[in-house]
Amino acid sequence: MWHHMLALIIKEFLALLKDKHSRFVIIIPPIVQLVVFGYAATYDLDRVPFAVYDEDNTALSHLLVDRFAGSSTFELVGHITRDAGIAPVIDNKDALMVLHIGPRFSDDLAMLQSADLQIIVDGRNSNTALLVLNYVNNVLLDFSTDWAQVQQHPPPPAKLVIRAWFNSNLESQWFIVPGIVGLLTLVVSLLVTSLSVAREREEGTFDQLLVTPLRPVEILIGKSVPGLIIGLVESTFTVLVTVWWFEVPLRGSLGALYLGLCLFLLASIGIGLMISSLSATQQQGLLGAFLFLVPAVILSGFATPIVNMPEVVQHLTLINPLRYFLIIVRGVFLEGAGIEQLAPQYWPMAVIAFFNLLLAGWLFRRRMY
Repeated sequence: MWHHMLALIIKEFLALLKDKHSRFVIIIPPIVQLVVFGYAATYDLDRVPFAVYDEDNTALSHLLVDRFAGSSTFELVGHITRDAGIAPVIDNKDALMVLHIGPRFSDDLAMLQSADLQIIVDGRNSNTALLVLNYVNNVLLDFSTDWAQVQQHPPPPAKLVIRAWFNSNLESQWFIVPGIVGLLTLVVSLLVTSLSVAREREEGTFDQLLVTPLRPVEILIGKSVPGLIIGLVESTFTVLVTVWWFEVPLRGSLGALYLGLCLFLLASIGIGLMISSLSATQQQGLLGAFLFLVPAVILSGFATPIVNMPEVVQHLTLINPLRYFLIIVRGVFLEGAGIEQLAPQYWPMAVIAFFNLLLAGWLFRRRMY
């Protein structure tokens, strides 16, 4: 039996390596997605172009503008001289923000009163607008503290000191790039397995496979092992790039990571085999894989928190194996979590993998006859 299964596994690898389309699917998309997501998908905002509408036009207002312009985040792109000039700057996206200093700004500060200061932000992208306002608050707090010290006035009553655990610099790459390990593993394993049985049918070799001494379960194992091995290789490559190129710390144990990875691959392979068993052509298998892939990524918490989703959708994510693996991979990378801490994520994936493989075997036998 093992000799026959090994021959089928070797045959699957040869079919993948000889087919240029299969080689392309295995090699090119993971590299492209790793580079695109690693560099382009970021929540950080490193450049905020802003314009100034200074009605006070005093040394103190100029000092405030210099604080913004001298920051590594803000970039002064122009001055506005009248109210009507504010809207075009924002509408045309010449600036993300307009700093409007009132005519009594310096006088009110000298009298220890609240000074007129308005921040106008482009709110078409709410996440960017919130980041801009956070940066503005930091600059204004530093300005107010320094001004109070120079004038020998009481400083602001309280100063907020923020300490971020697990990601002290709040770099979004540390959150996104580990998630790419799960995303690329799902893409590769799903595509490899979803095309395996469909390729046999399309090339007319499926009937030849049925007359071999292999039983249906042995055929499924032979179809699953290449996807498992390729998924492990691709994910290991992604982990190495994450650690050595993007410099994301790997604080947990590799055993905890690879235990979750194996369970996740088994769950993904089961889904791919189900799709492949139902597909008559490779095109149908490819479409079926992407039909599952898009909602799986959206409902995984890769980009948006699951707790912010409607309650019904949150329950739907419980059958998504990518949801659990993202918690595992981010927990191992950032939190240093071990097997004991991640046990609540392991057993749901094991249950999903068991039912996926069971259903894939049932569909395969049903489609055979």
